[in-house]
Amino acid sequence: MSDPLIPLRERYRQLAEQVREIGFVAVGSLVSRRTVCANPGCHCHADPPRLHGPYFQLTRKVAAKTVTRRLTLQQADLYNEWLANERRLRQIVSEMEHVSAEAIEIILRSHPDSPETTSEQ
Repeated sequence: MSDPLIPLRERYRQLAEQVREIGFVAVGSLVSRRTVCANPGCHCHADPPRLHGPYFQLTRKVAAKTVTRRLTLQQADLYNEWLANERRLRQIVSEMEHVSAEAIEIILRSHPDSPETTSEQ
C-alpha cells in the first residue's frame, strides 16, 4: 500500500518552491487618474475635453491609516509587478493551506486514539 501523503508532500514542496521564486511584494491599490484643472481656458475644458494625466496613485493602509502616493509611469509599472506578486503569493499560500488540510486529515485518521473534532454551537 502506498503512502497517501507522498503526492501531498510533493505538491507542498512544489508550492514552497514557487514561493521562493516570487520577487518583492507590495500591498495596496494602484489607479490611473485623469483630471480637469481650474483654468477655464485649458484644453481639459474643451469639447471634447482632453484631460490632464494620466497620474498614477498607490493607496494602501499604514498603521490603520490610508496613505496615498503619486507615482511616475515607471514606478507604477514596478508596483504593478509587486502587486501581482502579492496576489500570486496569496494564491500559493491558500493552496498550501488546502494541501495541508488534506494531509492533516490523513495523519489524524492514522492516529485513532486522537479525539474527534467537534464544532462549537
